[in-house]
Amino acid sequence: MALETLLIKVKKTISYSLDPARVAPPLRNRLVTKKSSVGVLAFEIAGLISKILQLWESLSDETVARFRSESICLEGVRKIVSNDDLFLLGLVCAEMVENLRIISNSVLSMSKKCQDSSLRCFDRLFEEFANSGHDPHNWLMGSKELTSKIKEMERFVTITATLHREMDELVVLENGLKKSLQGYKDHDAGIKEQKIIDLRQKILWQRQEVKYLKEKSLWCRSFDTVTKLLARSLFTVLARIKLVFGVGHGHGYNQSTLPRSLSASALVYPFENSNSYYHVSGPLTKNPTNTHEAYGFFGANSKILKPPSSTLGAAALSLHYANVIIVMEKMIKSPQLVGADARDDLYSMLPDSIRFLLRARLKGVGFSASDPVLAAEWREALQKVLKWLSPLAHNMIKWHSERSFEQQNLVQKTNVLLLQTLYFANQEKTEAAITELLVGLNYIWRFEREMHAKSMFQNCNGFLNSKGSC
Repeated sequence: MALETLLIKVKKTISYSLDPARVAPPLRNRLVTKKSSVGVLAFEIAGLISKILQLWESLSDETVARFRSESICLEGVRKIVSNDDLFLLGLVCAEMVENLRIISNSVLSMSKKCQDSSLRCFDRLFEEFANSGHDPHNWLMGSKELTSKIKEMERFVTITATLHREMDELVVLENGLKKSLQGYKDHDAGIKEQKIIDLRQKILWQRQEVKYLKEKSLWCRSFDTVTKLLARSLFTVLARIKLVFGVGHGHGYNQSTLPRSLSASALVYPFENSNSYYHVSGPLTKNPTNTHEAYGFFGANSKILKPPSSTLGAAALSLHYANVIIVMEKMIKSPQLVGADARDDLYSMLPDSIRFLLRARLKGVGFSASDPVLAAEWREALQKVLKWLSPLAHNMIKWHSERSFEQQNLVQKTNVLLLQTLYFANQEKTEAAITELLVGLNYIWRFEREMHAKSMFQNCNGFLNSKGSC
């Protein structure tokens, strides 16, 4: 009976909600309200804001200083990518610009839903600002305003992430209630009734929590509000990129409004006199002005990120070679644990170019590998190669995984630059290093097997001698 009473209440609630006299505002008004707020797109927008905040953080004075002192000074980068500082810094700049362009494409799709005509023209205004620095609507933010906006955006991201978790919890509770209602039996009616009451109470509280978070998060914000926040942030980040990397100084936009340390650009381009300071756009291309005019600012930077034909990126081998190097790294650490099948699997991963180099290197090498001094020398040589090659391989895996669709979430952690991976690595030099690792691994693997076989033979002889017979 108690359960029947509960079901009657549910039925009355549904009837109450369907009563025409109590229905909410007209359908047309409800559709307008729904259209003006971002709703479920709040989660995607929070992800975009996270990326913008992270990009802004990567342009801080401290991070900019690390570009020169650490990122472009990695031994592996110097050996197989480039030892030209200007070229490497140009790659850093181009990658940041490309990341910003990708974010702007997502903002563009939302700008089409705005009521403000200037926001609907976001793509044209952003392109114009990138090429000439023209900012007709004063979207570029100053220092004080940017500080408050950053706090606001961080709060939006945090609350929206919490909303996502609470909505998932609400779904779990609602599914639990459905299962409880479907699994009703007469003999446990009392227990079921109490469980249903508890679940309904939890669902009620959870719905209130979700409602509160929606009001505080991006969910209930209009497309105009959110798009303007994103647009102004993109304008400011782009201006910061140009300022830090010395692109377009004195051409069209007011740099004095940007928050920066006076030494920011000097950290990237420490030229001795002020005259050369205006030529810091040199690392982007040999003739950056003509290139920007021909392709536009974003087109010119995208062109820089196209890997030369001599690189692993152009050959689509960067990720594959990263996996090969990591497999070899594990084998070199414990060669005594490597079986014949594992060796065959590694060999099957090698492209024809490396197999050809490997056969040439192993030609004339004897089958014996019993020299402990030579084995020690090979171990030392392999560790030296891995010391500079392994970080690039691991960075390649990390860079790829952070950008894969499955790894996308509200808070991106993109800490690896493309130049720190194998993407721009010279194919010939990389294959030579991999071949060197394979030759050394071959020797220490055979040495370990021979030492193991010798040890087993001695143990067997010792056992037989102690027994005095076979």
